[in-house]
Amino acid sequence: MTRLPEEVHSNKAFGWAAKDSSGVLSPFNFFTRETGEKDVTFKVLYCGICHSDLHMVKNEWGNSIYPLVPGHEIVGEVTEIGCKVQKFKVGDRVGVGCMVGSCHSCDNCMNNLENYCPKMIFTYGTKYYDGAVTHGGYSNIMVVDEHFAVSIPENLPLDATAPLLCAGITVYSPLRFYGLDKPGLRVGVVGLGGLGHLAVKFAKAMGTNVTVISTSPSKQKEALENLGADSFLVSRDQDQLQAAIGTLDGIIDTVSAQHPLLPLLGLLKSHGKLVILGIPGKPFELQVFRLIQGRKLIGGSMIGGMKETQEMINFAAEHNIKTDIEVIAMDYVNTAMDRLLKGDVKYRFVIDIGNTLRPSS
Repeated sequence: MTRLPEEVHSNKAFGWAAKDSSGVLSPFNFFTRETGEKDVTFKVLYCGICHSDLHMVKNEWGNSIYPLVPGHEIVGEVTEIGCKVQKFKVGDRVGVGCMVGSCHSCDNCMNNLENYCPKMIFTYGTKYYDGAVTHGGYSNIMVVDEHFAVSIPENLPLDATAPLLCAGITVYSPLRFYGLDKPGLRVGVVGLGGLGHLAVKFAKAMGTNVTVISTSPSKQKEALENLGADSFLVSRDQDQLQAAIGTLDGIIDTVSAQHPLLPLLGLLKSHGKLVILGIPGKPFELQVFRLIQGRKLIGGSMIGGMKETQEMINFAAEHNIKTDIEVIAMDYVNTAMDRLLKGDVKYRFVIDIGNTLRPSS
């Protein structure tokens, strides 16, 4: 093993966890596994707060295991590596997103799509190979197989990079897969939140013409002047919708709240693609005739494989794409969760783990 000389490595760890479905987080001590031969151990410096963290701490999807240490937008500095690690050395900047394991043998894994592996292991709240429950980045250290870690280029600030490991790859992957990354294409982005503002940034960097679609007219200035979108469409304005019918090659829909798909399908050109990234609480209603009329497609997407995630990070570094964030202290996390529930953040909370997380007694 290679270790930082000034550190005495231990498998003791500490962080903040939800103890039950109330969702309230509090200090929590736990153990990580020892660094294995292909593992990277790193001290966590920053961790973003994803909306799925809020769902998980409250067990809103029915699969939470308590105590639950959330966090899958994690960046830090390598402190120890296993003897067979090839990608990293001590002191490197490293990131971990939504997954920490997969089978490595199914068709998806063989095609760099570990995110669709039936045996994919999430970064927190699931059973690891050894039977232990995985803990996320609201903690001081992590141990991860090097395959599921990405290298963070030096020109990217760690705090604003953390959310790219979930929100960033979630919008980057469908833009690439569905061919909405070609210069000159007209791409719509529904919702201007944590996912939406990054979708605008990545789509613009790819050279597309971007229309932000929102229920809130107040977001027009932000979309056009600060994020660089080309146009803005108020989805509740029937005149604006009518004028934009058949103008978009594709739409990235980032909204998790219930909303009608029919108006969005009307905005698409023939052969247009509506890609859904949000997870509403109830099933969508769909009029199939609108798909047939114009040979349109509705698709979905979930994060990305490890090769593509590294590609996304490198693309962000090349094009200076950073998340718009509000950095918070660890002990502010419960207030941040309440604000996130109300949509009161622009656009992602990031916890300053390195400077504000303290060991509990």
